[in-house]
Amino acid sequence: MILRKFMSYIALGLIVVLFSIPRFDMVHAEEGNDNGKLVYVIPIEKEVEKGLESFLKRATKEAEEAGADQIIFEIDTPGGRVDAAGKIATILQDLKTPTTAFVVNQALSAGSYIALNMDAIYMKPHATMGASGVINQDGTAADKKAQSAWLSAMKSAAESKGRDPIYAAAMADPSIDLPDYGAPKGKFLTLDPTTALDVGYAQGVVKDRAELLNKLGLNKATIVEMEPTFSEELARFLTNPVVVPILLSLASLGLIVELYSPGFGVPGIMGLLSLILFFYGHIVAGLAGYEAIILLVLGIILIITEFFVPGGIVGLLGIGSILGSLFLSGQDIGHMAMSVSIAFIIAIVASVILFKTIGLEKGFFRHIILRDQTSTELGYVSSVNRLELIGLEGKAVTPLRPSGTAIFDDERIDVISEGSYIEKDKAVKIVKVEGVRIVVKEI
Repeated sequence: MILRKFMSYIALGLIVVLFSIPRFDMVHAEEGNDNGKLVYVIPIEKEVEKGLESFLKRATKEAEEAGADQIIFEIDTPGGRVDAAGKIATILQDLKTPTTAFVVNQALSAGSYIALNMDAIYMKPHATMGASGVINQDGTAADKKAQSAWLSAMKSAAESKGRDPIYAAAMADPSIDLPDYGAPKGKFLTLDPTTALDVGYAQGVVKDRAELLNKLGLNKATIVEMEPTFSEELARFLTNPVVVPILLSLASLGLIVELYSPGFGVPGIMGLLSLILFFYGHIVAGLAGYEAIILLVLGIILIITEFFVPGGIVGLLGIGSILGSLFLSGQDIGHMAMSVSIAFIIAIVASVILFKTIGLEKGFFRHIILRDQTSTELGYVSSVNRLELIGLEGKAVTPLRPSGTAIFDDERIDVISEGSYIEKDKAVKIVKVEGVRIVVKEI
């Protein structure tokens, strides 16, 4: 009991901390020789997803409000979501401040598309850029419509900054034949620094940031390094396509186990915390709004109400409301449907296992399921089985068709014949007693 209370306090504390984490801008400023120039350095790392979009939107807004003379994006990403890359490209295209992509390791897939939307591109000697084919989450090639749209986006990004679109197209379309650049037909184009310089996609190759600043004439500028806040880093992790189904599965598993456990303990805390983390991450990433939270709370209230209101309609509305809140928060309906399906299957499996091992003797169900039995062993008898009547002889006082009334030792008894018709006043004999069913035959 003490452990449960302790865990409850911990969970409550975590919830309060999560929702009260200040989103302070994490910056590190390096003073130059004060030539009046200001440079913001913003990292683009890990996978491209909605959490990254949220961070870049905040960071670029701050850079422009501060009057930055240049924004340098240090890129090291294997790619990610096409829709998030599209939103990031819009942010970059709308910037009035000059932008430079500094590829420190790799700018692949969606990362190359992001780089192409910047004014200048510089690369480290070992860096690569390209290999931008569109694939589904299961690793298969996207449909022709999605590929065509992505190909157009890649070409438009290159053209918008004065680059030859053929190489951007070859990054996304393996049917383009560029054998001189290591991309024969059937292979996506990936540019190394030398090739990128040859085709005009890179303005230079530099070994570090200091050399890049020197080339840009900004070696004496004040440098402001932007970093994601703890909230943004957490949101990027929580909205990862791999983490989402895990969170929903933990939520469903914890809440199902809690229904079979007396009181409120660790499983319920785990389920609630998983659900809270899911919505927290999606709110910080800008995927979920307060309408999703309202739907979630409404759904929970409706499900609780279902336990007190018969009919089942209220419970179904509650489940629909919760599902609606999940889908409103998701960045992809297909992925969210898959995540919810996984959580649903886990909940069903857990319910079956717990029902077979625990039954309904413990937990919440013990308050709403009637388990008392009116058994004979407890003294509950629906009728007396009068076996002592077998063999008695009497007279039918009514015709038996086949049921009627007969008299035995001055006692009128409702009887039934063995099946044949027996006339009134005929002599009868009791041959069988089955509870209230007393069977007679004519003598």
